[in-house]
Amino acid sequence: MPRPATIPQTIASTPAMILAAGRGMRMRPLTDATPKPLLPVHGKPLMQWPMEGLRAGGFHRCVVNTARLGEQIDDFCQRWQAVNPGAEVTVSREGQDFGYALETAGGIARALPLLGEVFWVLGGDVYVPGFPFTDESVARFQASNRLAHIWLVPNPAHNPRGDFGLSPEGLALNQAATRFTYSTIGLYRRELFEPPWCEILPGNPQGTAEPLAPLLRRAMDAGLVSAELYTGPWVDVGTPERLKELE
Repeated sequence: MPRPATIPQTIASTPAMILAAGRGMRMRPLTDATPKPLLPVHGKPLMQWPMEGLRAGGFHRCVVNTARLGEQIDDFCQRWQAVNPGAEVTVSREGQDFGYALETAGGIARALPLLGEVFWVLGGDVYVPGFPFTDESVARFQASNRLAHIWLVPNPAHNPRGDFGLSPEGLALNQAATRFTYSTIGLYRRELFEPPWCEILPGNPQGTAEPLAPLLRRAMDAGLVSAELYTGPWVDVGTPERLKELE
């Protein structure tokens, strides 16, 4: 069971939840022996790119969830802390605790005691080397009444219909004629993972596996999710072919 966070949260101490528990079925056979977030991209493990981006932005606390082959990610996180003074990485071991991954919302709910009131969420298997993790983004979100702020990207070839719309006022839309793809990067309040939005118990002691999209869509329908478009380099490294193209 994750331990509760005891340090008062400031913008600088805003943690990041890095999602790294997926099986990576579409990346087989590469993921038969290596977790997808550790596959090398331009000479570095894939998940190292966002960790470097967070650190460059002044965010040093990370929570990483793991499942199958999670001990390899454990080892990587220990090495990362050893060579990055001030870095703090906590691992939420879903595979060890339950024998399976808890999906996105289930994994976040499991790690919620470690995450404070506001936190970043991002996929450990998305290549986005220039994304700006900034104090300004956190401060703007903290000052809002939103439950989430997400970054959208232009639709890649493998997702031509997109996921969510974007209103002129900067709200994410569940239904829209023009839709963009969710980058996996967002700022979230813990409130979204508590009743009435989410029925999973804090800390997810029962091991409920639940996706994030339904929670986001409910909050969008209530006007409580803001969004913006990011047009920098971004690749969802979902298949061996995409990894080869990226390399």
